[in-house]
Amino acid sequence: MRYTVQVPMRWSDMDAYGHVNNVVHLQYFEMARVALFFERASLEERTGLRRGTVVAAHDVQYKLPVVYSARPLDVQIWVSGVRAAAFTCHYEVFDHERLAVTGSTLLVPFDFTIDRPRRLTPDEREFLGRWADEPAA
Repeated sequence: MRYTVQVPMRWSDMDAYGHVNNVVHLQYFEMARVALFFERASLEERTGLRRGTVVAAHDVQYKLPVVYSARPLDVQIWVSGVRAAAFTCHYEVFDHERLAVTGSTLLVPFDFTIDRPRRLTPDEREFLGRWADEPAA
């Protein structure tokens, strides 16, 4: 199941070529992650992922240039590869219903009090499983 977030563009997101700069899409991905793992999770009174996750890797594919518009982008996010201590988020960015960017982020749960990776809790695994495109491992 996918979660869709409307992400507004900022005029400052454009580069000298007149389209949204390639690195800004990582910020759009982050906004989708925050909406799902913080805002949505908090609505459901599930706050485990707020304890911390760190980005281990990003992958981005640019399909179409995105030009500034007052109309927000639709960013779809979903999860796969839920393991004991890592999972992957996938994204599709739509600009006026056109697929413009795809990508993924490998995330690792992290305990900042001891400065080390940690395992996902059963509650976190269950929450992530609801947004998975495959059964959680």
